[in-house]
Amino acid sequence: MTEEYGLLDPEEGEGEDFGDEWEEIDVSDTEADRIARKRDREFAEFRKRLKDADQFKVEQSVFDDATFAAIYKLVQDGYIDAFGGPISTGKEANVYEALGAENRDVAVKIYRINASNFQQMREYLEGDPRFKGIGSDKKKVVLAWTKKEFANLRRARQAGVRVPEPLAVERNVLVMELVGLVEDRARRLAEVNVENPETAFEVVREYMRRLYGAGLVHGDLSEYNLIIHDGELVVIDLGQAVTVHHPNADDFLARDCRNVASFFTRQGIDVAPSDLREFVTAVDAEP
Repeated sequence: MTEEYGLLDPEEGEGEDFGDEWEEIDVSDTEADRIARKRDREFAEFRKRLKDADQFKVEQSVFDDATFAAIYKLVQDGYIDAFGGPISTGKEANVYEALGAENRDVAVKIYRINASNFQQMREYLEGDPRFKGIGSDKKKVVLAWTKKEFANLRRARQAGVRVPEPLAVERNVLVMELVGLVEDRARRLAEVNVENPETAFEVVREYMRRLYGAGLVHGDLSEYNLIIHDGELVVIDLGQAVTVHHPNADDFLARDCRNVASFFTRQGIDVAPSDLREFVTAVDAEP
């Protein structure tokens, strides 16, 4: 791995509010819920066709009508033209390769409403000023988590952090840029031989600082949530990212710093978690 990792430029005027201005995220019924309740003939035919598709047959027990309706709405709106195969399957979500508008390859992430780590999701949501009053309703928690990931990706991208571009969200379905095709998938930093660790570390710590400057702490950053594709370092899995006002934000940041420092120390770089944290939180310093 010999590529140099270029940094993105933040969008003008973004990343300056330090997380003080966050849009309130609505988790009330969406158009998909209304479509599912209506169950018109066109949607019923779409639902049957999707359930019969090979890549969805194993998911019939976990996809409710409103999930199919969310996919139906995204198809109607032009964000999804055709589905490919699964990219990954997990306890909380499955990710599928799909064809989007203008023949663009996209990733469709579908969260399970009965996610097994519901309580863990709730812990990350509690204390986030965008999600007051959600309580213990499992559906609301999962819908909030999906919209939270969309909002976090958008905020990070505006701050100049290379993340998958968020394209659309409907209920528990998120459409975003596909970073690397299934047959040429992007590799996690943990999976590659880092031949220029100094440059990689500079990019990672700068992205951490930009996230913090935009009012976000990743909360689960490590070599497993950083991928390499076409010479770029890409930060992924921002669903759990919290605002700097979250009561556990300091603990999450400390853990991120320990994880990143530990990985790059193993790559031969002398980096202390405390020094990395000082750099990340110096949001007014020059790059």
